[in-house]
Amino acid sequence: MIPVPSFLIPKQWPLAGWLTGALMMILLLGSAPEARAQTWMVSTTAQIKLGILDKYGQLGPYTATFIVHSEKTGKDYLLVKELEKGQTGVDVLFPTDPSDPQYFKAETGEAATAIPGRYTWECRVKGVKAVGGRFTLPEVANDITVINK
Repeated sequence: MIPVPSFLIPKQWPLAGWLTGALMMILLLGSAPEARAQTWMVSTTAQIKLGILDKYGQLGPYTATFIVHSEKTGKDYLLVKELEKGQTGVDVLFPTDPSDPQYFKAETGEAATAIPGRYTWECRVKGVKAVGGRFTLPEVANDITVINK
């Protein structure tokens, strides 16, 4: 009797093929060039936080209507917030992302955008101006750094 190597037995061929394929894959991956990032995706958005607070909680539930006026475009953008019992204040971001159900919008429904420039704002409670102010949205830009090894 002559012993026959196991890789020559027909039932073992699928296993031998799998092992050979795995070995080839290891060899190919070992010599593959290293992947490098060519381009970065980046975004920068300027936002301003506006807020109102009933310092002593005397009003109870109230509606806060934020109005932001763009001096550049002449447009007014509104955001209405309902404050429930126990809530004394609220902070909002301008401009608000339009995917948010409550966002700053013009009377036409147009969402506010971060256009650089000067703005004035006020918050009305029960139809009366409670607070207000002004701010400037800056120009923003993105710088990309390419890293070479």
